[in-house]
Amino acid sequence: MMKKIQQILDECKELAFDLNFTRSRKWLEENPKGVVVGYMPIFFPREIVHAAGGLPVGIFGGGDRKQIVKGDAYYQSYICHIPRSIIELALDKHLDHMSGFIFPSICDVIRNLSGIFRQHKVGKFVKYMDFPQNFLPEIGGRFYQQEMEHVLSYMEEINGIKVTPESLNKSIGLYNKNRELIDYIYKIRQDYPWRLSIADVYHVVRAGTVIPVEEHNEILEQVCHYISGEVGEPQDKIKVVISGAFCEQPAIGLIRAIEEAGCYVVDDDYMLGSRMILGDIDNTSENPLEAISNAYIKQSQYSSSIYDVNDPKEYRLAKIVKDRGADGVIFASASFCDPSLLDAPIFQNAFNKMGIRYISFQYSENINQFKVIKEQVGTFSDSIKLWEGEPA
Repeated sequence: MMKKIQQILDECKELAFDLNFTRSRKWLEENPKGVVVGYMPIFFPREIVHAAGGLPVGIFGGGDRKQIVKGDAYYQSYICHIPRSIIELALDKHLDHMSGFIFPSICDVIRNLSGIFRQHKVGKFVKYMDFPQNFLPEIGGRFYQQEMEHVLSYMEEINGIKVTPESLNKSIGLYNKNRELIDYIYKIRQDYPWRLSIADVYHVVRAGTVIPVEEHNEILEQVCHYISGEVGEPQDKIKVVISGAFCEQPAIGLIRAIEEAGCYVVDDDYMLGSRMILGDIDNTSENPLEAISNAYIKQSQYSSSIYDVNDPKEYRLAKIVKDRGADGVIFASASFCDPSLLDAPIFQNAFNKMGIRYISFQYSENINQFKVIKEQVGTFSDSIKLWEGEPA
């Protein structure tokens, strides 16, 4: 079993960082009428692409595996790194097999990136997808349905497939299972985080953004079976929640360094889109788009790209800390990430009052030197272990 699980983890690692998107290219060869649709973080309802005979593929930048040459010409020095690496991927033809691109409403930088894709005529369609900030179903919910209808119309123009309620409900069921299995992994980590490293968890979840959901569900089931048994040895580490890394992803070396510095990561927002919806979406509805919309309105995770005045995000994050039994929070923000950095003082002010311990640092996706951050995290871990039970 150990040999088999290691093989699965190695395959997930390879899939997660394959900048040539080999698996989706192979899928397109096997499905010549299929449509590959690339999407950026944070969240996109992948169910609608799947139901329309397509393969949704996550595009999370080049990380520390892609040297930026052309991308720097498109953005100022005070702009985050991920749009540079994504335009570099596009200009170097890594994305040339993709028919369309979805840019969720994260920030103005990503809005501008969608415009650059249009200027360069990358793909057959480019959609900057606005998500509702009004959480009334009859207003924000209806608006969200119209946005999804736009995406479906673009796909129908390419492959002629008109999505039916039956096909969409089937796709919703598959992604419900996907979220359920990922949630099981995090529930196990809540109490037994040593059974699978956070780097392995990251590889497993990220692999699911570039392969068909059916294949990913099979992988997740095997991983869940493995960690449901007594494996690994507990170590003297504190439990932390990572917040702020929802868009530009930290290098895997940094993800690993946090755990090596004495922290078990029991919750995070690294791949938030794969976990955005809490619980199942109704897959029996006569209007599945409405069901997807209602789930986003009523069941979505907190995110810095979402503003809900009636449900302050600092209290939602505090609840995650409490529910996971975490000892503290690490605010990890990409450099120049406005949504994350503007939220940080709100969180920190609230956590000072609540007595929740925290530290913060900034990173860039291509950073590969972690010594200072590792020392900071190690000091944070040691301080909590030394003064456990003392007021924050």
